Amino acid sequence: MSQQLNQLFSPYTLGTIELKNRIVMAPMTRSRSIGNTPNELVVQYYADRADAGLIITEGTAPSPNGLGYARIPGIFSAAQVQAWKKVTDAVHAKGGKIFIQLMHTGRISHPLNMPEGAEIVGASAIAPPKTPMWTDQQQMQPSPAPRELATEEIASLINEYVHAAKNAIEAGFDGVEIHSANGYLPMQFLNPGSNKRTDKYGGSPENRNRFVLELADAIAAAIGKDKTGIRLSPFNPYNDMEDDDTTAAQYTALAEGLKKIGLVYLHLLTFTIPPALLETLTTTFAGTVMLNGGYTAERAETDLSAGKADLISFGTPFISNPDYISRIQKGKVLATADTATYFSADAKGYTDYPFAD
Repeated sequence: MSQQLNQLFSPYTLGTIELKNRIVMAPMTRSRSIGNTPNELVVQYYADRADAGLIITEGTAPSPNGLGYARIPGIFSAAQVQAWKKVTDAVHAKGGKIFIQLMHTGRISHPLNMPEGAEIVGASAIAPPKTPMWTDQQQMQPSPAPRELATEEIASLINEYVHAAKNAIEAGFDGVEIHSANGYLPMQFLNPGSNKRTDKYGGSPENRNRFVLELADAIAAAIGKDKTGIRLSPFNPYNDMEDDDTTAAQYTALAEGLKKIGLVYLHLLTFTIPPALLETLTTTFAGTVMLNGGYTAERAETDLSAGKADLISFGTPFISNPDYISRIQKGKVLATADTATYFSADAKGYTDYPFAD
């Protein structure tokens, strides 16, 4: 190890919980929840990684309409709550902490991946032009245009999230992360390319921010602001997002609004954020900041020591290294992940990566 990882392995108080280190397992879609319900493989997968200071789960749908991908989990039914309870119990038994990421995919969806009665909804009736969707039944298919949500539907949509957040606490989660990044439903409201609305949720940057701020406020009021975080990725083109010259100021205003709500953390994907905006967002939010962006342990230590972040989230290394914490502590070689099995349906490439010891 080229440098001491004193900051990375120091404890951190997040809201009312104590994290044993500042390493966060980032949310990653893994598509193992057959029937949209976590199974024993999912329990093992998260329990094996409980040495992280905090685990954030894969994106989990707050309602049937949010189930855009094949085999992703939800947390809107009693059966899903009980299934997730096995996960949180297993993580807590090993001394870990775990948040659930609430992910409504919005227009990034296909009817074949959704239960009967669900429908694809979005900020506007605009299909993602370059993003096809995998279906187990017919493989890759074009993503259809969503139905634009009516103004009067927004309150019930927010209530679906609130219900899911309450379910998460019932299932034993330490908190929730609102996924407002990567081109999913909240970001579809934020983004001028996917939001062409003419009501109070569209048009100006202030109006485009409105849904996310109302959503964050409602969830924080329901379960506690100390249990509510959010993930953002300005300038990220993933899932056909199209930013413009208002984006930097829009996200700065959004960070100010989130600060007023008092969310427990702001999770930023740094790949596409200009350095000046990244600094502005972290200082504007003025609370716990978590950064993600292809970090090595050494780079994470440097940024933590420089005060650029409070927590660092790591994605890919946790896929192939269930003992990632131990490996970097001991300076052991990291295993390489098999990209071909990221989204398959069984244990291969999921729970079969060996521990170094």
